[in-house]
Formats: sequence, structure tokens, C-alpha cells
Amino acid sequence: MGKKEPDREKIIFRIILTIYLCVLIRLIIFKYPIPILRGIMDEWELSNAKAGVATANLTLFKTIRMYIRYYDRINGFDNLFGNVLAFMPLGFLIPVSFPEIDRWWMILLHSFWLSLCIELFQLVSHFGVFDVDDILLNTLGGLLGFFCFVVVRFIHRKVHKEKA
Repeated sequence: MGKKEPDREKIIFRIILTIYLCVLIRLIIFKYPIPILRGIMDEWELSNAKAGVATANLTLFKTIRMYIRYYDRINGFDNLFGNVLAFMPLGFLIPVSFPEIDRWWMILLHSFWLSLCIELFQLVSHFGVFDVDDILLNTLGGLLGFFCFVVVRFIHRKVHKEKA
């Protein structure tokens, strides 16, 4: 016998996960209109990446404190919760798509690494600004999504156990 093929449900969730990741990348990295992105690419030099470090937020909670302090003036609520909400589907879709990744620390690592990669890309590309608080909030979002997965899995198992 060969390898066990993924069942239809897992394949569907993997497709949904792929679409979600594409939408996430589009919303975070390629959020500007194409002419602006093209202009950034045309003017990009290695020195720009070095300059990106000067604008990067490397101080944990600096941006979060600013969003809280000035919530009424700079869409702080949207920025804080948007970062969390954007990564919640990741924490749910990974364990549904890949059942072997079903521990909180695994989701923490996947959420952290994806967020770090996005932030590093923004740092060197100038398609955004590197912010350690975004990494923290995105990772928290992934964990909250995993918590939702755990609750749904618990309810699903309880319902199926009662039917049996």
C-alpha cells in the first residue's frame, strides 16, 4: 500500500488556506495601487533597505501604545484589531488542513514566522514598514484562531460522540 491520500475535506481546506494566504499577502504587502508599487520597485536600491531600518519600529509595544493613546485620531482600533483579525483564519485553517499541526506552540511558530517574513519583506522592499508590534499582534491572532479551532473541534467531537 502507498501513502494515504488526503481526504476531500482536507484538500478543500488546503485550497481555502491557499486563497486566504493570497488575500492576506495582497492586503498586507500589495495594498498600494500598482503604479505606486511599480514606482517603489523602479526606485529600489540596496541603500533603501538600509534606510528602512531607520523607519522600522524595533521597540515592542511602541506602536500599540501609540494606537491606544491616539485611538480617536489614527484609527488605532482598526490597526490593532485588524492585525489580530487578519491572522485568526491562519490559526484555524492550518490545523484543519494539516491535522498533524494541532498544538498551540506549532501555530504560534507558524504565525510568528509568516508574520516575520512579511515584515522583513516590507523592510527590504519598502512596500510597507517593519513593525515588531505587527508581529506580536499577528501571532496573537494566529493563536486566537487556534483557540477557535479547539472550541469547534471540542463541540464537533462532543456532537459526534452523542450520536454514536
